[in-house]
Amino acid sequence: MTIPTDPETGEFHRAPSHFAARITADGRDGWPVEPGRYRLVVSRACPWASRALIVRRLLGLEAALPVAVADPVQDERSWRFTLDPGGRDPVLGIRFLAEAYAEADPDYDGGISVPAIVDVPSGKLVTNDFDRITLDLSTEWTALRRDGAPELYPEALRDEIDAVNAAVYRDVNAAVYEAGFATRQAAYEEAFDRLFARLDALADSLEHRRYLVGDTITEADVRLFTTLVRFDAVYHGHFKCNRNKLAESPVLWAYARDLFQTPGFGDTVDFDHIKRHYYEVHEQINPTRIVPKGPDLSRWATPHGRQALGGRPFGDGTPPGPPPPGETLPPQW
Repeated sequence: MTIPTDPETGEFHRAPSHFAARITADGRDGWPVEPGRYRLVVSRACPWASRALIVRRLLGLEAALPVAVADPVQDERSWRFTLDPGGRDPVLGIRFLAEAYAEADPDYDGGISVPAIVDVPSGKLVTNDFDRITLDLSTEWTALRRDGAPELYPEALRDEIDAVNAAVYRDVNAAVYEAGFATRQAAYEEAFDRLFARLDALADSLEHRRYLVGDTITEADVRLFTTLVRFDAVYHGHFKCNRNKLAESPVLWAYARDLFQTPGFGDTVDFDHIKRHYYEVHEQINPTRIVPKGPDLSRWATPHGRQALGGRPFGDGTPPGPPPPGETLPPQW
């Protein structure tokens, strides 16, 4: 995997999503919400795709939006479906996600990313806009949500959620990559300092409140969690984000364990996929492709004590039930 960085500054910046059509209740972009019409393509290794998996599960959209899970180890032809019999997605009939991109735009020559939503009848990619996908699951797919689904993007709190999300994206979600992929010392240190300054501020905010916005789980918690859950396993060592481990930050470590132990979060996390993807694919950073054995993942199951802060995880809703058949993960430790 070639990591694109600025040759002069050594900075890495994530490319914007090229395919940004929206699947909406009224179909105004030509893509109406319909149960079973679309396929959500993810890698369980990818934090951006993990957002979609968590929101889909919390809202009970598994039947309405079936999922395809790519192999965590890419090759030069992009995300591949080698986990499926015959190396093809059984619904889309393709071997590589790039084929759906080509159906949407034969001239596209950019990156192939997940999450991606593909229109099953045409085989065309509809969107790879990871920022918008989860918000639309909360606001446009409401007719297909389960009874008791939580409000992850409540209208009264959207401005506050958006502000938190913007800061977390810039200084946490993206900053770990900007530190890890930097090819100049100054670029690395700038991202490193920004990351830990924001983590310190988040720890201060969460010391006396259970969730980031309001007293229930929202989209903001989902977006922070997907970086935190990968921190000690990958970002601390592989991306050199090593001022301290997550497990050495009492507030954030307890917050992350609280979410991990909440139905819909930890039961979508696959540490094997996470570790193999980063350490095997990023050969510029880890040329030996050796995957570390640690850390001790069983610590994710230890008590966190965050219930003492109050809060109602699902608000007036209820937890999701068990994962559907075929989506239950093997034991993580």
